[in-house]
Amino acid sequence: MLERLALAERTQLLDPVDHAVISQGLIAAAREMGVKLIRSAYSTIIREAADASAALFDRDGNVVAQAELIPMQLGPMSEIFRSCAAVYPVESLEDGDFYITNDPYSGGQHLQDVFIYSPIFVEGELVAFAGTVAHHLDLGGGNPGLTTEAVDVHAEGLIIPPTRYSFARDWEGRGPLRRLIAANIRVPDQTIGDFDAQFAANAVGAERVRQLCQRYGAETVRASMSELIDYSERRFRAALAEIPDGTYHGQDAVDDDGLSDTPLTVKAKVTIKGDSISVDFDGTCAQVRRNLNCPFASTISAALTAIKASLTSADIPFNEGVKRPIKITAPPGCLVNPTYPAPVRARMEAAYRSFNAVLKALAQVAPDRVIAGGNDTTLVTSISHLNAGKYRVYLEVYGGGYGASPRQDGCDAVDSPLSNCTNTPVEATDMDFEHFRLTGYGLIPDSCGHGRHRGGLGFFRRFEVLKDQVNFAIYADRFRLAPYGLFGGSDGQRARCEVVRGGKTIPVKSKDGMELRKGDILTLYTAGGGGFGPIAERDPNAVLRDVRQGYLTAETARRVYGVSA
Repeated sequence: MLERLALAERTQLLDPVDHAVISQGLIAAAREMGVKLIRSAYSTIIREAADASAALFDRDGNVVAQAELIPMQLGPMSEIFRSCAAVYPVESLEDGDFYITNDPYSGGQHLQDVFIYSPIFVEGELVAFAGTVAHHLDLGGGNPGLTTEAVDVHAEGLIIPPTRYSFARDWEGRGPLRRLIAANIRVPDQTIGDFDAQFAANAVGAERVRQLCQRYGAETVRASMSELIDYSERRFRAALAEIPDGTYHGQDAVDDDGLSDTPLTVKAKVTIKGDSISVDFDGTCAQVRRNLNCPFASTISAALTAIKASLTSADIPFNEGVKRPIKITAPPGCLVNPTYPAPVRARMEAAYRSFNAVLKALAQVAPDRVIAGGNDTTLVTSISHLNAGKYRVYLEVYGGGYGASPRQDGCDAVDSPLSNCTNTPVEATDMDFEHFRLTGYGLIPDSCGHGRHRGGLGFFRRFEVLKDQVNFAIYADRFRLAPYGLFGGSDGQRARCEVVRGGKTIPVKSKDGMELRKGDILTLYTAGGGGFGPIAERDPNAVLRDVRQGYLTAETARRVYGVSA
């Protein structure tokens, strides 16, 4: 307590010019960490799709600055840090140690997202932490890349509890932790290479913080960290204070659990009071037997993202200060706060419905700040093959159409708001995999919802299978329940998946798996975004432009908008 009071006093004496330089240096360092992580990675899921994140923390584990990468991974990084520090206090750390975990039931998300935190020492003093998280291509489990039928979290892969290790002793070279992980995964070269990329990114962040400390002093840098967090809190509370007080309700649903046709309802009660906000997910359906369960850390991320994106300015740095005015709760045992040992691999589907439910609630009080429903799902496929004792595992996250906003059309064919991954280039896929090839990739005309502003278009991706005994697994959503329009806008087109074999089309469910054969044609169709505002209010010139660009067919322009092209 005395140390924190002393830090507060130093913060008040912080030179504003020094603070401006240091704070921007910290933000730049976090972004550089993200670039280093992605460029150093071995697997396409990180190297091309950028499914990874990075951040800098103060010595107590509070997020100070982050790379602009994956909102889902970044939101709970402080909470996951604290689960490690609760077992191994920061006072016990030595230079060269690191925390590591992927345990969904000890603050983590799902097993494929591994969090690594490296302490930053300056002249023997612990000043800060550099942290990264990456989605790893394979961490074991019952099926390469993706286990759709896992009955519990143990069937989904290797669990790393919150633990402290020494980099030199336990990882570097042929360290025991490195060998343990390599022995439990199917693609060790790629996965271990991605772990090394995380350590490299942490090292870059640590070096940049040390350079700032050498120039300004460790105490000044720590004071600047504290002030940057406080600045974000002040800005966020001021933004919240402009929203009318009240309690607002929203709900959405996952299509199904893969076992029945029953939708999985997520309910959110959002209460705004002065400069604070709370979200309660009471009333959400119970956890399920399949892997759709969403660990509470992921639920926190989803709610934070919805609130930050809709109610605040984009120039407010996201750090611990943004989270201070927000309280998020969910009853244990529900879909968005499951209890051990429920499987959680596909937790993003319920996370997105949490995101949508919060946005629907906020639409009642801030209709000019929200967007309509979009693809808003993580459509993940794994296409793997075992040849001569060596696995090749392809895994990708696909985007779709954004929901339209009060001011503009939704984005076409991009990843959804919580993920923010990029599309893997066809050339990179062809270079890395020989058991399939891409034969089609493009936008889906007319897949958008209509309105004053139309939703974004979904896209399709088509694969020709080149080998027998190819393992295919998928989890997705929006196959049954379409992305919703808002304020008079119509729904977007639903997603689907199919395999053509010998001239016969085989529909694939949204949570499914099958063995593919040489000659099969696999096609994925992602969902389009919902429209915003009355259809009659759309500018006819915008309709004509969409027809010229191939986004709308002439028939749809006539039928929906009454515009002849």
